[in-house]
Amino acid sequence: MTAKLYFEDFADGQRFEAGPFHMEADAIMRFAAEFDPQPFHLEPDAARTSFFGGLAASGWHTAAATMRLLVDGGLPIIGGVIGAGGEEIRWPRPVRPGDILRIETEVLEVRPLRSNPRVWSA
Repeated sequence: MTAKLYFEDFADGQRFEAGPFHMEADAIMRFAAEFDPQPFHLEPDAARTSFFGGLAASGWHTAAATMRLLVDGGLPIIGGVIGAGGEEIRWPRPVRPGDILRIETEVLEVRPLRSNPRVWSA
């Protein structure tokens, strides 16, 4: 795990990497059974005849795995990676069993929050 950093430790242009995260078939199906029970996430046979042409992880499973990677060092904020929101989320291609995920984050700008200048945003 990467050392956690305070606001003062961040600088524009800094980069952080985290991973790997191994996506396995049984985890894909368990996640889907609980949170996204669509056939292409749950049933390998049904998935073969779907748009995906095979078992694919739910986008929400991929997002949750990404959050894990952020917490593990992809964005090492001392108070935690607090969900202030995001502007955009996309899944440009399916995540499949056996895929290995890694992330890279870049600090674009370090500035105080306009809504509460005592709270910092990176």
